[in-house]
Amino acid sequence: MTATPSTSPSPVRSKTGAQAQSTPAYGAVRAGAPLGPLTIERREVGPRDVLIDILYCGVCHSDIHQARAEWGDAIFPMVPGHEIVGRIERVGSLVRKLQVGDLAGVGCFVDSCGECPPCRRGLEQFCEKGAAFTYNSTEMDRTTPTYGGYSSRIVVAEHYVLKVPARLDLAGTAPLLCAGITTYSPLRQWECKKGDRVGVVGLGGLGHMAVKLAASMGAEVTMLSTSRSKEADARRLGAHSFELTSDEATFTRLAGRLDLIIDTISAPHDYNKYLGLLRPLGTMVIVGVPTEPAPVAAFSLIMGNKRLAGSAIGGIPETQEMLDYCAEHGIVSDIEVIPIQKINEAYDRMIKNDVRYRFVIDLASLAR
Repeated sequence: MTATPSTSPSPVRSKTGAQAQSTPAYGAVRAGAPLGPLTIERREVGPRDVLIDILYCGVCHSDIHQARAEWGDAIFPMVPGHEIVGRIERVGSLVRKLQVGDLAGVGCFVDSCGECPPCRRGLEQFCEKGAAFTYNSTEMDRTTPTYGGYSSRIVVAEHYVLKVPARLDLAGTAPLLCAGITTYSPLRQWECKKGDRVGVVGLGGLGHMAVKLAASMGAEVTMLSTSRSKEADARRLGAHSFELTSDEATFTRLAGRLDLIIDTISAPHDYNKYLGLLRPLGTMVIVGVPTEPAPVAAFSLIMGNKRLAGSAIGGIPETQEMLDYCAEHGIVSDIEVIPIQKINEAYDRMIKNDVRYRFVIDLASLAR
């Protein structure tokens, strides 16, 4: 694939000699540069591929980090976006599970080796050879760059494409491909069920999904936030109680109360204080990524046999399970739909926490 800051040149040949598809997109040409129009090449549809006409793409905070190279090495030009929902336009000759016209989703990765133990267990995100992530990555050839969903179409191997239930709102479904599965996966892994006491730390893109999902599973949900202004929203989303973490008395009053904590905060904070809220054998799961390492005192874990765990996205089977679960329970993200031309403004607003709770790009706004 190649990318140029152009608009609609004629189709060009890829390095492999296969016919490439000239595709309008939005991206960054260097770290920190404003996002603007680009033209990228999508590979021709192979026997096991599907071509998806992208309708909506969610905006994840990791898009900002990567477009600004805040997580280290980055590949430019970069087209972000890994919360993709669209309609299948073309299928390869060996595709069996999907057909033209189906609603489809693509999440955080688009390929893996398919052969290692994690891949065989449906944990493709932990592929031992390294999964091919949807953008700022390479295909499995480790040469061809991948480009994400801020574009008009994408070509993906059938196995890595999710079926989107027709009864879900499509724009609200897009963030489920990252924010949804990131919070669903730990709730499932730690067997969240009716009667469990679940704390959710932080009410943002991830936190609001954790509240919705945990409440739908029958848990008694406690929202833990620094801002009283979010209490009404937390209760509307399904939280049974709201606790202010800027008040030190909260940690004394709730000590030993919770079975499970989903920590979505990406700013530095004291894990030990939150571990103190767990019952014996309770678990605190980290899904946010603070910019600095967090010290953890041994006694915070030892006293009560408590567990501190991490959780990433899910594999393809679990992500499909999550979409089907959300359709059954009528769950989508709370969103604000924007045209692609407002993406830089959206990035600035996200840094200021000025979105409730996820931006979604309507790709009809991108010239095709």
